[in-house]
Amino acid sequence: MSELKAAPAARWSIVRRITDWLARPVSRWILAGLVVAGFFGGVLFWGAFHTVVEASNTLEFCTGCHVMRDFVYKEYATTIHYQNRTGVKATCSDCHVPKEWFPKMMRKVQATNELWHWMLGTIDTKEKFEAKRLELATHVWDRMKQTDSLECRNCHTLQSMNPEFQKPRARKVHLDAFTSGQTCIDCHKGIAHNSPRERLTTAQIEALEKPNPAFIRPIPPTFIDGLARVTAREEAEAKARDEAARAAEQALRTRIEAELARKASGDSGAAAVDTFGVDWAAVPAKTVTLFYPGVSSFEWIQVARDHTGARGFLRTGERCNECHGKEVKDIGSKLVSGTKNEPTPIPGKRPWIDLSVQAAQDGTDLFLRFEWSDTPHAPVPFVEGGKMDPQHASKLSMMIAGPAVARAEQGGCWVTCHHDVRSMPDAARVDPTAAPGLLADARDAAIAQGLTKYLAESRERIDLQGKDGPRGGGIAVKSAPDLAALRAAGTRMELLRLRPGRPAESGSVLAQRLMEGGVPITGSIAQVGDRWVATLRRPLKPSDSGDIGIVPGAVYTVGFAVHDDFADARFHHVSLELRLALDGAASELPITSIAPSRR
Repeated sequence: MSELKAAPAARWSIVRRITDWLARPVSRWILAGLVVAGFFGGVLFWGAFHTVVEASNTLEFCTGCHVMRDFVYKEYATTIHYQNRTGVKATCSDCHVPKEWFPKMMRKVQATNELWHWMLGTIDTKEKFEAKRLELATHVWDRMKQTDSLECRNCHTLQSMNPEFQKPRARKVHLDAFTSGQTCIDCHKGIAHNSPRERLTTAQIEALEKPNPAFIRPIPPTFIDGLARVTAREEAEAKARDEAARAAEQALRTRIEAELARKASGDSGAAAVDTFGVDWAAVPAKTVTLFYPGVSSFEWIQVARDHTGARGFLRTGERCNECHGKEVKDIGSKLVSGTKNEPTPIPGKRPWIDLSVQAAQDGTDLFLRFEWSDTPHAPVPFVEGGKMDPQHASKLSMMIAGPAVARAEQGGCWVTCHHDVRSMPDAARVDPTAAPGLLADARDAAIAQGLTKYLAESRERIDLQGKDGPRGGGIAVKSAPDLAALRAAGTRMELLRLRPGRPAESGSVLAQRLMEGGVPITGSIAQVGDRWVATLRRPLKPSDSGDIGIVPGAVYTVGFAVHDDFADARFHHVSLELRLALDGAASELPITSIAPSRR
């Protein structure tokens, strides 16, 4: 009992001694000194700690070891984040270290693992680094995906973007990002280092770049206003260009018509182009830009590791023209140079062609007139004589999609261009003569040179990625009854072709290209000075019930191609898909109605 009473007294005694000590003047000075020393010591410690942390964020620190200096730094030094017109430089820490304090400290703790592997020499040679590149990049992509690209948003935010200064495709992608939940890293991989994205499987890419509903954000009014301004400006500029082009075309057409009339009168041995009695001067023209496509096959555009637009094409039904309509000249320039998707570039080949298209109809027939410029000859280095098709300096083709061709409304004639057809990358891996049905159906021994155009519906399977063989459908052709059923259902592409000195040709594409038995057409093509002119007449309602009828109220997908400079096979220029309708509002090609008596 006495011990219990003594305990509080002892505690009170300790408190009393402390208060007595604090009551002494010297004690107060000592305590004040400790507080001041602690304060300044804390400041010095925090300053030193902060200095060390910031020093570890500098470019000099990051490139202090040969792995970073000799490998990734050299890649980074060639990018826009290193040097650009505005002088705003993003260094390693800007992209790899968060700005907020707690996430920054977490990243520094994680970086100790990198120091450990540096000491172990895990990636101390170029070969080791390349072997690990995909794994290292995937770690970064995963982290940035989880944080909604936090480091990107330290400098860039969707809410602050002005679409007036963006390219058309960038505007569309950023607008979609607001409503779909995409984040920066979904599209912007490899902007500072070589990207190993192509090493991922399609399933991995789909999982990595899948939209996250948590990232959906409202579209800012400033973005909407910017879109409205740039749309209005581009429409005004396009209208001015069209008016100037129409004036120039009218002057050129007058000269061409005079030349054609001279040829028709017998002053020249060349054949005149039939006008079909149409006053083409009264029919407005639309300029359709054809571009060089390289080896960008129908399989290629559907694989995410090849084509970043594959998701939009497959999942949301985006049209090629929606994303690429305003950049086809840039695409053609890139592909024709051999920079991408062209293993055998032709020096001097032009990247694009502006094709003037005029269309008229009189209730019975559809009339089309085409005009484009000639080009200086660019010899093909891998063809003897430099000309692929020496007999034809230029050829024009048109495709009209049947109503049951899958994805034709999105991709146009691309649905017929596969990775295993003749002159494409996997052509050598397919022996078309092993499918006797194809050879017999083609009525053309040239099938032995390789597969011609076909539709995916005609094959038992399509290998998009080439995992089990060539990319495409190969010779796994469906049975004759199945093909007949497909054709009857409208699964076919109508193919019309004009070649100098030959009758107009009409055929179709299903299991292969078959240039006979098509809708009856007439037409001609001729060179007039430095221009090519072609005209075509096609019945709106063919007598054969199996042919495609063009009727009011319906919308059809069409595409055009020109093989210029003696080109053949895939070495042509093509258009993206276009909508054609007799009702003007739905048609991307204006069609002028004319009186039957004017034919």
